[in-house]
Amino acid sequence: MGTPGRKRAPIKDRFSAEDEALSSIAREAEARLAAKRVARAEARDIRMRELERQQKEVYTLSHTHTHTHLVIQLWHVVVHYSFPPVSLCLWSYHTIPLLLQTGLYHDQRNYSSLKNTSKLPPPTTSTYQPRVCLSLQSWPISSPSLSRLSGESYESAADYFSRSNRRGSVVSDLDDLCIPDDLDALDEKCDKTFVDYSRPSSRCTTPGLSPATLASLGGTSSRRGSADTGSIVDPDTSLSELRDIYDLKDQIQDVEGRYMQGLKELKESLSEVEEKYKKAMVSNAQLDNDKTNLVYNVDTLKDVIEEMEEQMAEMRRETEDKSKELERQKHTCTVLQHKQMELKEGIRQRDELIEKNQRIQTNLDTLTREVFDLQETINWKDKKIGALERQKEYFDCIRNERDELRDELADIKAKAKTGEKHGLVIIPEGMPNGDISHDDPATGITVVTQEAAQVLESAGEGPLDVRLRKLADEKDELLAQIRKLKMQLEDERQKHSKMENAFTEGERMENGTDLHVIEMQRDANRQISEYKFKLSKAEQEMGTMEQNINRLEGQVSRYKASAENSEKIEDELKIEKRKLQRELRTALDKTEEMEMTNNHLVKRLEKMKANRNALLSQQ
Repeated sequence: MGTPGRKRAPIKDRFSAEDEALSSIAREAEARLAAKRVARAEARDIRMRELERQQKEVYTLSHTHTHTHLVIQLWHVVVHYSFPPVSLCLWSYHTIPLLLQTGLYHDQRNYSSLKNTSKLPPPTTSTYQPRVCLSLQSWPISSPSLSRLSGESYESAADYFSRSNRRGSVVSDLDDLCIPDDLDALDEKCDKTFVDYSRPSSRCTTPGLSPATLASLGGTSSRRGSADTGSIVDPDTSLSELRDIYDLKDQIQDVEGRYMQGLKELKESLSEVEEKYKKAMVSNAQLDNDKTNLVYNVDTLKDVIEEMEEQMAEMRRETEDKSKELERQKHTCTVLQHKQMELKEGIRQRDELIEKNQRIQTNLDTLTREVFDLQETINWKDKKIGALERQKEYFDCIRNERDELRDELADIKAKAKTGEKHGLVIIPEGMPNGDISHDDPATGITVVTQEAAQVLESAGEGPLDVRLRKLADEKDELLAQIRKLKMQLEDERQKHSKMENAFTEGERMENGTDLHVIEMQRDANRQISEYKFKLSKAEQEMGTMEQNINRLEGQVSRYKASAENSEKIEDELKIEKRKLQRELRTALDKTEEMEMTNNHLVKRLEKMKANRNALLSQQ
């Protein structure tokens, strides 16, 4: 039965080239299956015709066997009535006068040794052929029935053996096992049984007979011949010849008895052969029936196997379609996975940008804090510079006073020296009585001015030298403070230069402290503006990144949904693939089981054939 074409579910993303290739493959497979079915149908018809021919041959064989049996019975009739059989080449006593008249046994040289002859050796093929030809050529009976009988028997035997060589398998087995072996055995038995019945040829040492003896034996000879022979033979020879004739008659009777016994044995063997042949025909018919049944079972199993193969081919096509769909889904899944990896990479870059922005923000915060610290430091430095300037002004005032005091002191010393030179004594104001000190009597009295006197009075009470020492001590203290202030000023200048190097990258202050501070403030303001611009730009980038993040998160959610759907489809396809694999394994198991059953039936058929051959060989 034919199978419908391929039924494919319409898939939108299938290519036309793939459809054409699959359709061409399906058409080729269906064409091959149709060709196989046609070939099997033709083989089935051929087998049925062969079976019919074998049945006809079996019928012809049975008819031929019946005809052969009739021929054998006719041979018995021929032998019973002393007709010379053609196939066995037996020589009876009725053929002796004919052979004597033809001159085959006319040999008087060995006539006296007729009694002393022993049993003749079995004739060979070379001795059979001339006897057959002579018996056919010199046969005196001109009856058309006898000639027709011998011709039909000869033709039926020849046709029988020619047909036995042209038979089929079953009939040839029967012929090989039953008929030819039995007929050969019968021929050999007939040859062995009737070796003693055959007469020797002209080259044998059998003694010849005289013309008188031949005349007395052959009743069909003419009177002229008998008169001629009677005038030649004397009485002693005639008596001896008569004695020989009686001996020959006794021998002929013995030969006839043995011949009839051989015929009986031949009939018995023929009946046994007929029974064996009937049994063989019955067993052959049974085996033919069994073979027909087994052939029918084999054809049925072949049809089942064809159907299973068609189903398997359909399942394979469906499996190929499902596998292609699975490959397509896998390709889609890989594309989605690639997109998912790209999205993950974008998310990672987004996270990196966020972290970078956070780092920039922290750096900006630290820079703003540093700017504020720098501003505070600058303010503190400004205040310190102002204090230093005020301290400098104070020190300048003190320096001016010191210089003035130094000048006054120098004037006082000069005046004192001049007063000592002139003998002047400087009387302080606290001594109204004019008491002078007697400590240094060598010193002279000096006169000082009013201003110097005021200075000395500001130095305190006491003598002049004490006051001068106090003034000198105050001077030293003032000098020490000046040196200390100079050192502090140098330290502050060094610190200020270090700070200037740190913020202006090695630039020196050229136009004073105010210009340096102004430059530092300008740099700080410029950096602050740059950081503010960077901060605004980073905020804009963060806004765009947040928008990208939201968009990518939406895409990721959509891709996740599509990936989940593809995974579900893949799971369903895997389940369907496993189901198809189970069905395929079941179909393969059934096919193997059918093959095993077929092999078992073939082995059983071979075993039955072997048993039949063994039985036939035993029979």
